[in-house]
Amino acid sequence: MGKMGGSDILPGDGERGNPDSERQPGRLKDVVLLFLKLGVIAFGGPAAHIAMMHDEVVMRRKWLSEERFLELLGAANLIPGPTSTEMAIYISYQQVGWIGLILGGVFFILPAMVIVMALAWSYVQLGSTPVAIGLFYGIKPVVIAIVAQAVWTLGRKVVKNPLTAILGLAGITLYLLGVNVLVILVAAGIGMMAGKNYKLLASKARTRLILPLTGLFIPGAAVSFSLPVLFLTFLKIGAVLYGSGYVLLAFLRADFVTNLGWLTDRQLIDAIAIGQVTPGPVFTTATFIGYLLGGVPGALVATVGIFLPSFLFVAFSSPLLPYIRKSALASAFLEGVTIASIGLMVGVTLQLSITALVDPITVIVAVASLALLFRFHLNSTWLIAGGAIIGLIHAFLITAQPML
Repeated sequence: MGKMGGSDILPGDGERGNPDSERQPGRLKDVVLLFLKLGVIAFGGPAAHIAMMHDEVVMRRKWLSEERFLELLGAANLIPGPTSTEMAIYISYQQVGWIGLILGGVFFILPAMVIVMALAWSYVQLGSTPVAIGLFYGIKPVVIAIVAQAVWTLGRKVVKNPLTAILGLAGITLYLLGVNVLVILVAAGIGMMAGKNYKLLASKARTRLILPLTGLFIPGAAVSFSLPVLFLTFLKIGAVLYGSGYVLLAFLRADFVTNLGWLTDRQLIDAIAIGQVTPGPVFTTATFIGYLLGGVPGALVATVGIFLPSFLFVAFSSPLLPYIRKSALASAFLEGVTIASIGLMVGVTLQLSITALVDPITVIVAVASLALLFRFHLNSTWLIAGGAIIGLIHAFLITAQPML
C-alpha cells in the first residue's frame, strides 16, 4: 500500500468534506463498470492503480476535482488497509452513496479474486510439474528485487533523522528475532510519540494510550486449520496493516508460517508471485493462501476477512479523520508505525531471499531485475514475465540434459 501525499483538507471538514456535496446521482452503472474495468487492467501495484483512477475520474470523466481527489487520497492514507482499494471505495461512495461504497469496492476486487483463485487451482493441480517449478524458479528472484526496490524507495522517504533510523533498525532486528509483528509496530509508534512529544506524554494520558495495547503482546500459538481462525487472522491483518502493501508479507509470514505453521516459506513466496502477476489489489494474495489452505471456501473467507476492514474504515472514518490529522500524538504514532513497516519489509525480504536465491542464476536474475527497476523504472509485470521465461528455459535445459 504505497503512501502518497494528500491534502490537509479531508472528508468531514464541513460541507466540502461531505460526500453528498459533489455527488452526481444516477452513476451506479458507470461506477460499477469503471471499477470492474480497473480491476481487470490495473497492473503495477497501488501507485499505478491510483494513477489510473486519477486519469479516469479527474481527467476523463470529471467526476472529481483535482483537490477533492487529493482529499480522498489523504483520507485513504490515514486508515489501515490497501490504499488503492480504499480509494475505489471512497470514490464510489462519493458518487453514488452507500450502495456505491459496497459495489465499487467489490467490483474492483472481484476480477483479481477470480483470477487468483483460478491460478491457485492450477497451482494445486500442477504445482509439482516441471513447467510450474520452472516458472516459479524464475519469478521468485524478480519478486525479491521488486520488494527490495520498494523498500529502498520508501525507506528514503521516511528515514529522515537519527530517531527514524533507530526505529527502522530496531524493527528489522526485532522481526528477525521473532518478536510479534504487532508488538513491533505498536512499540515503534509509541517510540515516535515519545521522541516527538515527550513533554506531552509525561501526563497521565500516556497510561490511557498504552494500556489498551498490552493485549497485543500475547504471542500466537499453532492451531489446527479452521475457517474461523483463517477469517479472524486475515481480518486482523486487514485492520492493522499500515505502510506499503509489501508489509503484508511480514504479517503473512509471521501468522501463517511462524505462528500457525500452515504455510511454508516456498508457498508464501509463490503466493506473493501470484499476487504480482495479477491485476488489482495486492491483498488478493489472501485469496491464493485461502485456496491453498481451504479450497474455494477458504479463498472466499480469506478475501472477505482481509478486505472487510477497508469497507468499514471508509464508512465510519470521515468524521474522525480531521481530528487524527491534527493530533500531534496520532500523527507521530502513525509515523512510527510507517517506519517500523519498512523495517518489517527488510526483515521478511532477507528471510524469503533464502528460499528464492538458490543458485548463481537466481542471484543474477534478482540483481538484473533490481538494476532494470532503478535504471529504467521498468513495469514489474514485464520483469516477472522475463523471469518466467528464464525459469522455463532453465526447466527445459534441466529436463533435456539427460538426453544430451
